[in-house]
Amino acid sequence: MKSYLLHLSGSVRPILLAYMKDPPRGMSSGIRFGPYVLDTRIAVGGTAEVYLAHPTDPRAEPQRLVVKRLLPNFAIEAEGRTMFEREAHLHQAVEHENVVTVFGAGTTEDGEPYLAMEYVDGCDLYRLLRRTKQEGQTLPVRLCVFIMCEVLRGLESVHGALDKSGVPMGIIHRDVTPSNLYLSREGHVKLGDFGIARSTTRSTLRSEQSAVLKGKFGYLAPEQVAGEAFDHRADLFSLATVLAEALLGKPLFPGSGQLAVLLAIRDCRIDALTEIRGGLPPGLFEVLEKALAREPGQRYQTATGLAAALERFEPDDVTARAELAARVAWVISNPSTDAMAAVRESIRAIRAAAAETDAADGAEEKKTAPAPPRATEELVLDLGDDSDLEDVEDDDSPFGRKTGEYGQLPSFVETSVGTRHGPWTFARLIEACVTGQIGPGDKVDFMGRGMVRLEEIDELARFLPPASATTNKLAGPGKPDFTLDLTPASLLSSLLQVLGGHLTGVLFAERPAGEAGGGARKELYFIEGKLNHVASSDATELLGEYLVRRGKLAREELDLALAVLPRHNGRMGDTLISLGLVGSVDIFRAIRDQGRDRVADLFLWRGGTLTFYRGGSAKHVEFPLELDLPTLMLAGLESAMPSESPLDRYRNRLDEVLAPSKPTLGDMTWPPPVQRLLSIVTSPKPLREVLKAATRTGASTAGDALRAIEILLAAGAVSWT
Repeated sequence: MKSYLLHLSGSVRPILLAYMKDPPRGMSSGIRFGPYVLDTRIAVGGTAEVYLAHPTDPRAEPQRLVVKRLLPNFAIEAEGRTMFEREAHLHQAVEHENVVTVFGAGTTEDGEPYLAMEYVDGCDLYRLLRRTKQEGQTLPVRLCVFIMCEVLRGLESVHGALDKSGVPMGIIHRDVTPSNLYLSREGHVKLGDFGIARSTTRSTLRSEQSAVLKGKFGYLAPEQVAGEAFDHRADLFSLATVLAEALLGKPLFPGSGQLAVLLAIRDCRIDALTEIRGGLPPGLFEVLEKALAREPGQRYQTATGLAAALERFEPDDVTARAELAARVAWVISNPSTDAMAAVRESIRAIRAAAAETDAADGAEEKKTAPAPPRATEELVLDLGDDSDLEDVEDDDSPFGRKTGEYGQLPSFVETSVGTRHGPWTFARLIEACVTGQIGPGDKVDFMGRGMVRLEEIDELARFLPPASATTNKLAGPGKPDFTLDLTPASLLSSLLQVLGGHLTGVLFAERPAGEAGGGARKELYFIEGKLNHVASSDATELLGEYLVRRGKLAREELDLALAVLPRHNGRMGDTLISLGLVGSVDIFRAIRDQGRDRVADLFLWRGGTLTFYRGGSAKHVEFPLELDLPTLMLAGLESAMPSESPLDRYRNRLDEVLAPSKPTLGDMTWPPPVQRLLSIVTSPKPLREVLKAATRTGASTAGDALRAIEILLAAGAVSWT
């Protein structure tokens, strides 16, 4: 029997496969559902499905609306129901002509929640942009601005919504994307889908800020990507991204994969917009540049402010609505070429699979037992717009296969001193590169390609430590700027020196094999006083192992990823994303946190040396970390002196006096715990009083305060008197 694999985004594939096995509810028309009759299912996503419906009461208004209901596996879970109720609560609080109207929310006789909303007869902006691009065109600038100004008016209502007591709710939409901007046949624009919106005033939701990031990754704000606190200004950044995409005819933030896109967002790389600057009305680029600033404080602070800045580029209302209505009608009346392309691809895949199967059958016809299936056919289903699903490259999809089906030839190694190793798996080769067992000059027969120098094999060269040798063989830096015995104090001092001088260079941390913990090497690369990259010789600090330790990945899932790693040129992050095992934003944050933890681990080393070379740089850095050193120092001290353990160290110094002094680093932006201590020690005070003041509000513990004091003492900002 031939199997069928849905050629869709990984996040929704398991759900839709289940639907193919067990047809979904409401597939036929006329299904009674609470006070409504579900006529036609028009969309299905990761958690819910949407139906075109009408009320059971013929006198009710309107007679045509949309009903959203949870998928079965979410409807039976308390968390799923809570999220659905939250969406209804927040959406109902907003009433504006540019926001999809909620007509009702409740539960059916069976206790199943629902949300009844306005039906916008037309298309979304995603479909309009897609069809326009297929024609080799872009939307007129003034029409793009008109659409965005309409959305901004709706967003101002969202951000300013009040609860029944008149208290601001602080709603953040968090999903301002083309697929959630609805365009009607009459030329009206409405913001919809509050599925991941949240209210900053509800204590039950405050933990979401540090929880799993939601939203389509291509439209996230930099602070969301970086895991920092965010507010309504993230919505404004998202809308500016949508406007830029409409003007460009392509996404603003480029990248060959999801991690590359997230990096472009974090760094606010708007090169594509800069390239068309000359073709924009004078002043429009500057408005977008401000709206897309990296720091929220440098952007427009309200939707009204951004709308006012765009107003002079907006056409008159009547003309704009007429043009938009005409374009919506054009999209609806012309069949999408995507559908035909999908059909052609299905036919091609089926024919190819059939031909392969026929060939296999001919070769095996003399055998008594029938041959097993030789290919998996891919049935491409056109389910309409799936832009709300996370983009995942599905070509040559590994879903449905077992690890053993990925055939790999073993590899062999011949070192420069004549030692031979093998057969080795790809994962074993990576470990050998990282730990320094093999290096430049050694030859590798990589999966049957023949003996080649290791540094010439792209799949392996990226795993070589950047220095590729011991420090005295590092090409370029000359004599070291300083060499120190490695202790927490010397490491802190080294990082402060890099920070204060905004230095670019490399700091080598090396521990001989005879020291506690065994031999190890780490290389910290800095650019202008920020940590750019960390290389480690410890195989347990590879990304896959790191995710397993953090509970983000199961061991068997890592084994699967290692089996297919060569298909993604040895890039574990891209492999895990492609397999649907870990989300792109989770990978992005894990790589950043992994760099932080590699530095924090150095504070635990007992023995070793620190050597700094000014000007040293790393090669093949695909993910620049750009981590602030003060935060890394706090993390390192927390690692070395966790919780309240610093009290033991300072217990006999509680009556000694701390006084402010002229800092050696000049004006610095310190993390909150350090900044708080600076504001306390404005005059000489006994340590006991400093700790009382620091812990009075409950925002900090004594341990937090003492770790901050360690940094300020090393920086020369405070001193003992």
